[in-house]
Amino acid sequence: MHVSILGPIQLRRDGVLVPLGPQLTTLLAILLLELGKPVPSRRLATLLTGDDVSDAARATLRSHVAHLRRALEPGERGRRDKGLIATVGRGTAAGYRLDLDPACIDAVQFEESLREGRRLLTFGDAEQADRAAAILRTALDHWHGEPYGDLADKPFALAEIARVRAVHRAALLTYAEAINGLGRHAEAMGDLTGAVAADPYDEGLRCMLALTLYRDGRIDEAAEVCRQGLALLGRRGIDASELHALQRDILRREVRQPVGGSAGRPSVPRMLPPDVPCFVGRAQELSRAEARLTDRDEQRSAILLVLGPAGVGKTSSSLRLAHRLAPRFSDGQLYANLRGFDATAAALAPTEVLRVFLEALGVAPEQIPTNLNGQIARYQAQLRDRRILIMLDNAHSADQVRPLLPCSTTCVTVVTSRNRMSSLIAVDGAHPLTLGLLDEGEAGQLVRDRIGTDRAGKEPEAVSEIARLCAGLPLALSIAAARAAANPQFTLRSLAGDLAGAGVLDRLTDSDSSVDVRAVFSWSYQALTPAAARLFRLLGLHSGPDFTAASAASLAGLSRRTANALLAELTGAHLTQERVPGRYVLHDLLRAYAGELSEAEPERQAARRRLLDHYLHSAVAADRVLMPYRPPVAVVAPEEGVTPEDIAEVDPLAWFTVEHQTLIAMVDCAAQAGLDRHAWQLAWATATYLGRGSYWHDVLTTQSLALSAASRLDDRSAQAQCRRELSHALAGLGRPEQARDQLHRALADLADVADPIGQAYNHLSLGWLYELQGDRRAAIHHDRVALDLFRRGGDRSGQARALNAVGWDYAQVGNYRQAIGYCRQALSLHAELSDDAGAVNTWDTLGYAYHHLGEYGIAVECYEQALCLNVGHRFKEAEALAHLGDCHHALGDMAAAANSWGGAYAIMTELRIGGAEAVRAKLELTRTSLPAVGHAEGERRALRTAPSIRSPAK
Repeated sequence: MHVSILGPIQLRRDGVLVPLGPQLTTLLAILLLELGKPVPSRRLATLLTGDDVSDAARATLRSHVAHLRRALEPGERGRRDKGLIATVGRGTAAGYRLDLDPACIDAVQFEESLREGRRLLTFGDAEQADRAAAILRTALDHWHGEPYGDLADKPFALAEIARVRAVHRAALLTYAEAINGLGRHAEAMGDLTGAVAADPYDEGLRCMLALTLYRDGRIDEAAEVCRQGLALLGRRGIDASELHALQRDILRREVRQPVGGSAGRPSVPRMLPPDVPCFVGRAQELSRAEARLTDRDEQRSAILLVLGPAGVGKTSSSLRLAHRLAPRFSDGQLYANLRGFDATAAALAPTEVLRVFLEALGVAPEQIPTNLNGQIARYQAQLRDRRILIMLDNAHSADQVRPLLPCSTTCVTVVTSRNRMSSLIAVDGAHPLTLGLLDEGEAGQLVRDRIGTDRAGKEPEAVSEIARLCAGLPLALSIAAARAAANPQFTLRSLAGDLAGAGVLDRLTDSDSSVDVRAVFSWSYQALTPAAARLFRLLGLHSGPDFTAASAASLAGLSRRTANALLAELTGAHLTQERVPGRYVLHDLLRAYAGELSEAEPERQAARRRLLDHYLHSAVAADRVLMPYRPPVAVVAPEEGVTPEDIAEVDPLAWFTVEHQTLIAMVDCAAQAGLDRHAWQLAWATATYLGRGSYWHDVLTTQSLALSAASRLDDRSAQAQCRRELSHALAGLGRPEQARDQLHRALADLADVADPIGQAYNHLSLGWLYELQGDRRAAIHHDRVALDLFRRGGDRSGQARALNAVGWDYAQVGNYRQAIGYCRQALSLHAELSDDAGAVNTWDTLGYAYHHLGEYGIAVECYEQALCLNVGHRFKEAEALAHLGDCHHALGDMAAAANSWGGAYAIMTELRIGGAEAVRAKLELTRTSLPAVGHAEGERRALRTAPSIRSPAK
């Protein structure tokens, strides 16, 4: 049997709740208040029915008593003067008595726990004090609300409720005393804060809360608790002398009241906050850190520096590690939140933390030195030869941490910070552990753990989407999951859709700024120098996936040296990350935060123009190296402060590869900003690289934006250029009719424009497209027109390309000697111009012609020359390899043929180039029938399986 009155009245038998209606609950409560004493029937009837004389009232009372007896003792049918509810007296003196074992009542158990706790705390050592705290904590946890529940306003219960409340207050104060004596101040904070909020005029509770805050190093908060209390009590005319004296001592840092613990008893501080529930990931990082801190030669104190951006889980990961390590540090654990990035309070000074630590280590307050050096000396003496773990959370700088580092080699220290604190690594030998974002699996697991696997299992795609939208940032994931848990009526898909909408940071907010993504980002931002803060704001305008120091310099109009210094500051504050040397990234939520800040930036438009100038002039320079004889476009000089990339010092193809996604984003950025000239010229500058890699979808995207921009500018030559590049993409994607339409529309754009070179390139592209569709007569016509226009325009590079195209056309109709003549003319021009990129196609055409003349040796040399000169053009490489394979096969070198065809097939499959299946069929022939037949027959069969391949550049 168990009866609970510390909250709603409940009766449990064998652990099972026995349902009682309101009347039986009231009857039980009255009998409990007079436990072991007779309660007159007239009083019971009055309290239950309001009538103490009528027969109906007496009958109702008897019925309630009978029902309560059955609830208490369902199997008993004995005399009414026996059992738990006994009938006593006769006539007007008749009544009932409850004879329940007091040990069955939770309030009685609570009082016994208080007595035991007080005894242990008064006469025991540190271990007994720990037991006292545990006993009192368990007792306090059984308190489930207002004593006697719904009867709390009944006059008959008021006196007992007040008495039980006083017992609860005494237990809370005793528990706080025990916890403070053990140095675990944070564990009592929640109960004390709630108690003071419930009774703000209780001077004793307020004093204990202020003392606990003071012992925890939260000096300003402790003083504020006193100030608020004095103001409240003063309005009631109460002279709170104890609270006033405590406030004075707090402000002077001279608090002398010992909180818990006996004099002379060795203090074993247990200050670590509780471990974090629903902890996910970090297994490898924590294992490495644990090994680093425990597997050492103890020649010096070990320091672990846990770094990372706001919200990445530095504190939770460090607490998980600290609790794992705690059993190895039998002399205790010290903890302090240094408040290095707290918008609501100043960072703690080392002297404030040292006072708290020294008291936790058993030093009487009056024995603590008043100056910093004296405190450090006393602190080191207390730590000597003791195994203590120290956690310094949320540090701002190495200067704040260094006075708190132990000299004892038996101690270890875990420091968390958003700042890099390189000097702590270089000078003090700290081991850095940088935490990154959670991966997709870990992020999804965190969401599942918070909302429950059943609910998450019903919408796995939505869980993955929430994880993605939160960018793997643990704080954001926790807020999103908490919102889902608090709103079980919402589908996870709707929550994910809400996050995906505009203003993702608005969906990751909370009234508690410590769990508000925007707020925690702001604390790091506000700690920046003004110049670094400006650069961070401007980075919100950068729409690429990452950026270089040079692009950041152009964005802000700074020198590269200055930009490098500011990026070092941002990286040190973990507001940017240097993923590889010289390349920086903001994760998606930080990018959104920077974007919000940039909206109020007065130089927003000028900065965006500088950024686009940077990428335009860099891309044009790189394109000129890749395709030096491509007709240039007239690019306006960059804005002042723009420092384009030095393409002369890098491989242009490698530069384009790295900047691929950024350049595509910049085309879109320019179009969105209405900077149309930047939009179409950026697309033009990327076309060579994208075409060489057969990134046809990207060409389609960028050139479509470019065409719209050129149309708004009413620039007919630019429109024709965009349509020409669009046609290559459409053809590459297997849409030749649309490609041809774009080319004819491009010719129409140029009809009234004096641009013979543009017209020539359009005819050259039409020739390629008609040849691709098998219309060789039309192909020769357009290629000859192109050749004539190039000659009239004086474009020698264009002439060479047109000569090769005509040569290819003749080769396709069997006029191989005539084809060779045209190709030789083209090669002369390529050599004269040092145009290796153009020569690649011509050498391939020559090889094709010699191959079909049966001059296989010369053909092989031509194909190999094409491969030798080719740089980065995957389509051309596949073309030359496929033709070289045919030639090797004709020579009977099956191994060489298979090798060449295998290379061609791999590239064609990767780029989804037409003709891949035909090449695969040739590979199959080399493995089966071809070795068993003559070479000539094999060649005829092989050649019949594949049409010729021709790249757009031909």
